[in-house]
Amino acid sequence: MTRASLNKQPHEVASMFDDVAERYDLANDVLSLGQDRVWRREVAKAVDARPAQKVLDLAAGTATSSLPFTRAGAYVVPCDFSLGMLQVGKRRHPWLPLTAGDATRLPFKDDVFDAVTISFGLRNVQDTDAALREMYRVTRPGGRVVICEFSHPTWEPFRKVYTEYLMRALPPVARAVSSNPEAYVYLAESIRAWPDQPALAEQLRKAGWSKVAWRNLTGGVVALHRGFKA
Repeated sequence: MTRASLNKQPHEVASMFDDVAERYDLANDVLSLGQDRVWRREVAKAVDARPAQKVLDLAAGTATSSLPFTRAGAYVVPCDFSLGMLQVGKRRHPWLPLTAGDATRLPFKDDVFDAVTISFGLRNVQDTDAALREMYRVTRPGGRVVICEFSHPTWEPFRKVYTEYLMRALPPVARAVSSNPEAYVYLAESIRAWPDQPALAEQLRKAGWSKVAWRNLTGGVVALHRGFKA
């Protein structure tokens, strides 16, 4: 079993997700106490996919996150660099065009997508700034990006409780539901090391995105960032 380190070597991260692919969606549901379903609904609202629009869903994993966009009538491309995740996704959703790709070197032409979104995957990319620039490149002018990522709770007492949960409660729960519990130790550490909401917004602006804004979900446990390509 592979556990990635916080320097996020791509082969380590991909291998780690290969290991957890089969039970990944179940583990997320249990570890988030069911909140992941709420967060995904909010992502779908923020992306606001319309019929015939093209949506790129990065770090799509098993493509569970892509389903709301297909239901809206959009053409969605689920993309991930874990072949294990993509294999599970293809078995479950054979009609979707699942695509292997690295977020820092996307296999798409310029100005293709009406919307690009990534949920709980950006912090696993080795070069965040390169990924944000690539998302900008493949988005058409007037298009949008929506990022859903774990963030920093805004209420100090809750932030302390949350940090305790991440580092103490999450690993034992992961042992019960995941095929690779060590992966979830890395995931907890990567959440703690991730930039806060204003810092990520500034990275988006530096990558070229305009009208950048964010809103907190579950008290800042998760934040939705959105930007537009002029």
